[in-house]
Amino acid sequence: MAISLDEVRHVAKLARLDLDEPEIMSLQTELNALIGHFSDIQAVDFGGVDPKLHASNLTNVWAEDVPRSSFKRELALKNAPMSKAGLFLVPMIIED
Repeated sequence: MAISLDEVRHVAKLARLDLDEPEIMSLQTELNALIGHFSDIQAVDFGGVDPKLHASNLTNVWAEDVPRSSFKRELALKNAPMSKAGLFLVPMIIED
């Protein structure tokens, strides 16, 4: 199945592309080459291949949730530009 110049012009019009004739001819060549690649893919026999949900066999790797010591509040707030009552103050980004 090949794409005609009229079909390329129609699609270009629908996409509101202002293409001149050399661009239309170039696009026709590229689209026909692309369709040729899809034809090649359709010709491949996948009869013995099981369907996969993902391309790789990676699984989630979770770290153990082990409690450990963290920063003291004073140390965490030490370099904060603004703090109040042991909390970080940030600029308001949503107004009432």
